[in-house]
Amino acid sequence: MPHLFDPLPLRSLTLANRIVVSPMCEYSSVDGFSTDWHFVHLGSRAVGGAGLVITEATAVTPDGRISPQDLGIWDDGHVAGLAHCVRFIHAQKTLAGIQLAHAGRKGSTARPWEGGSALTREQGGWEPVGPTGEPFAANYPTPRAMTDGDIAAVIVAFAKAARRALDAGFDVIELHAAHGYLMHEFFSPLVNTRTDAYGGSFDNRVRLCLEVVDAVRAVWPDRLPLFVRISATDWKAGGWDLDQAIELARRLRARGVDLVDCSSGGAVHDQQIAVGPGYQVPFADRIRRDAGVPTGAVGLITTAVQADAIIREGQADIVLLARELLRDPYWPLHAADQLGHSVPWPPQYLRAAHRDTPSR
Repeated sequence: MPHLFDPLPLRSLTLANRIVVSPMCEYSSVDGFSTDWHFVHLGSRAVGGAGLVITEATAVTPDGRISPQDLGIWDDGHVAGLAHCVRFIHAQKTLAGIQLAHAGRKGSTARPWEGGSALTREQGGWEPVGPTGEPFAANYPTPRAMTDGDIAAVIVAFAKAARRALDAGFDVIELHAAHGYLMHEFFSPLVNTRTDAYGGSFDNRVRLCLEVVDAVRAVWPDRLPLFVRISATDWKAGGWDLDQAIELARRLRARGVDLVDCSSGGAVHDQQIAVGPGYQVPFADRIRRDAGVPTGAVGLITTAVQADAIIREGQADIVLLARELLRDPYWPLHAADQLGHSVPWPPQYLRAAHRDTPSR
């Protein structure tokens, strides 16, 4: 069986190992533009030896942001700063990914450390959109229900964002269809009560996501991988669940999606999550087996032994780390040492490595 430091071929590319930097919102942009913070944040994780570094949720439209400080890719002007980050990531022999996102009804809120509640227009807020006009929670803004024209415009926005991602030099696109943001809102019968072609039946509720995938795959080269992050369950009765997630994954695979990143929750504020170490790994395992598609495992994966076991036992093809990589950007280098693997270090840091450690 493969292990954590085995390479992973995906289309024309190969990840040097199975460790991926999960998208982590930094809430540090100005008008969607990347800043020095993004360069250092993403670059330091590349120095740390992950096989793939994925940006935070990057909005495809201004009203697709969670907060006014979200990273964006709705304007050609955003490309240059992102390309600067990509060039440094590539210099570390690491692949660069971007997560394209639309926050839906969970947009127009303050940054978490500023309270996370709805923003007025005077505070820089806007009217968010969603499948219906119901807010996520009492302290969230009331969205406007999307028209057919709104839906068509969002699909076009994802395709244009994918072209810009290609111009910036990214190797992988991940589409954000999890955590109660726009595409997940359409999946969940707890949220999506529409009665048109985008609501009601399973086929209708997944229609937006599949149309976005088709639009992106049409402009994203065949040689480059496409991921989709999904929530495998709403953690609430009557909502989106694992069986529906498996069927969606089958359809994603048939449309040219190379890997399904398996998270959960976020659609409703009163979810009941059974949290524990590796609590979402069974979702990746089941989707991998039943849908026949490569998967990524996320959620309270903290130790090298734990991450290696997920790969060795065939529960997922990659592990995506977030909080643990905030605590230690060099976690992959330390994990390799703990597991007895020799991996290349940046030549600038070789003096701190074991004797005979190879240079990148």
